[in-house]
Amino acid sequence: MATRAKRYWLMKCEPEAYSIDDLERDGVTTWEGVRNFQARNTMRDDMKVGDGVLFYASNAEPSGVAGVAEIAREAYPDPYAFQKEHKYFDPKSDPDDPTWYMVDVRFVEKFPEIVPLAALKEAKGLADMVVVQKGSRLSVQPVTRKEFDIVLKLGRQKGA
Repeated sequence: MATRAKRYWLMKCEPEAYSIDDLERDGVTTWEGVRNFQARNTMRDDMKVGDGVLFYASNAEPSGVAGVAEIAREAYPDPYAFQKEHKYFDPKSDPDDPTWYMVDVRFVEKFPEIVPLAALKEAKGLADMVVVQKGSRLSVQPVTRKEFDIVLKLGRQKGA
């Protein structure tokens, strides 16, 4: 059986909801509540255990990449979609044919400082990165190995 090449992603979260510090404390967490079909499809169909994740703090001062995580568990139905009292409840989602999925992510590394979106936009080699594109709002985005490595380097040199 051929092994699939490791893939890379950028996942956005508002620090008020969940931050890189929360992930560092918890070690592993669920990435629930994604209610966009394109992002859901990426999580459900493409993310595999061990894939690299750039943890992006959105709606932050500044917004940017706060650290690195990895996929710890592949997609499974988001149970909150079925809980009437939960903010992620979806009355159209059927437990026998779930609409929404989530993955688990594991903490890998926190950068000394956030790599702000402005720095990503200016960095050589990141012009095609999805997050720097005008109007890019998706909470789950593909990242190339080259883009991942450039952001990793930027993040690690910040505090050096």
